[in-house]
Amino acid sequence: MNVQERHHLQSEISSLDRILAKIPADRVIDRRSLQSRKEVLLAELEALPAYQTTSAVLTFIGKPVVGKRGIFAEFAAEAVNKFAEAVAAFAASSVAPLGARGAIPNRGDYQLLITGTALGSFGFELEEIEPRKPISVEDLSIVGQAIVQVRQFLEATRGSDDDLADAAIETSSRAVSAVREFLQTVANHEAICILEYQDRAFRFDDVGQVRRSVQRLSQDNLHEQEQWIEGSFQGVLPKRRTFEFRVAETGDVISGKVGLCIEDAGAINRVVDRPVRIQVMTTRVGDRRPRYVLLRYNEQKTHE
Repeated sequence: MNVQERHHLQSEISSLDRILAKIPADRVIDRRSLQSRKEVLLAELEALPAYQTTSAVLTFIGKPVVGKRGIFAEFAAEAVNKFAEAVAAFAASSVAPLGARGAIPNRGDYQLLITGTALGSFGFELEEIEPRKPISVEDLSIVGQAIVQVRQFLEATRGSDDDLADAAIETSSRAVSAVREFLQTVANHEAICILEYQDRAFRFDDVGQVRRSVQRLSQDNLHEQEQWIEGSFQGVLPKRRTFEFRVAETGDVISGKVGLCIEDAGAINRVVDRPVRIQVMTTRVGDRRPRYVLLRYNEQKTHE
């Protein structure tokens, strides 16, 4: 279902209601045709399937946009493709750990359709390929959640170093790279983007801001490294999937998130205070304190 179709029907019905409100009830003939048209529209609206569809609007401003007439096809194709890849990367990484390279698993499940154009500047209405019945008003599909995550991550690129580090530690390196490539495409063409979803919007004010976000996501500023650390767990909160770990070499206690690759976070509490060796993904923005994601752990044998 095209969300624009529903919006157009609702808009026309509202217009008819405003006109009918101005026509006295005794002018039956004048009201009859308008009332008949409204009944037809209501029937069409009622016939639309009651499915929830993820619908986002991605708009561009800048050199690739020629007034309200259109947008350069080469830029539009590349930018929308990069955005779709970022959404797919976020969606796939929420299901299972995502490798830094190679095909995104089940890529077809996270497709987006271009279902309309967004005028004003120039952009596109994007919907997920399979509409579905909603569980609740707040319920979002995996694709819907991924679009929210992309928007939040874009916001973090304009926040503090701590904001960006916190966002990056929750994001797979593949998704970070996908967002960087999308923004690099926008910056290379001297454009800015606006992402609207669920009545919330994120936008860049100028090309300089886009370029700064690209730089902040570069490997020179956003450092990610896998490392092994020896020590002992101090505890884990299974529902929040957070851990505390005392480093044997320094005695410092570090904390972080339990990665998706560890299905049963609660099982870690069985080895609390025992010697273990953990592998973590360390993420640091600039010279800020590092954030950690636990990838795996091995209990160490003690020699009596």
